[in-house]
Amino acid sequence: MADPTNAPEPTAPDAPADGPEAAQLPGGADPTAPAGPRPLGLTVTPTGQPAVDAGLARLAGADHLPVSGHLGMYEDVHRGLRDTLASLDQHPGPSAPSPTPDRPDH
Repeated sequence: MADPTNAPEPTAPDAPADGPEAAQLPGGADPTAPAGPRPLGLTVTPTGQPAVDAGLARLAGADHLPVSGHLGMYEDVHRGLRDTLASLDQHPGPSAPSPTPDRPDH
């Protein structure tokens, strides 16, 4: 009968092999280095509103920015979208006359 304490330890299927080639990944990447940025691969559907579409196009470009540039770009796009929404409440043309209090002579 075999002694189970002398058996080789099982390895996980994804575990690297022992030896000098164990630390090499395809392309010479270091497996212990943190993973770099990966594109999100999001698709943007046009809305038909030029200002909104311009903001969404800028968001799609975030994949090409370093992480340190994301916050400023997100804040700028958010500000633009907020301004676009606020402009929907404004009506073109002359402003309405201000209301006057009820006066008995009118």
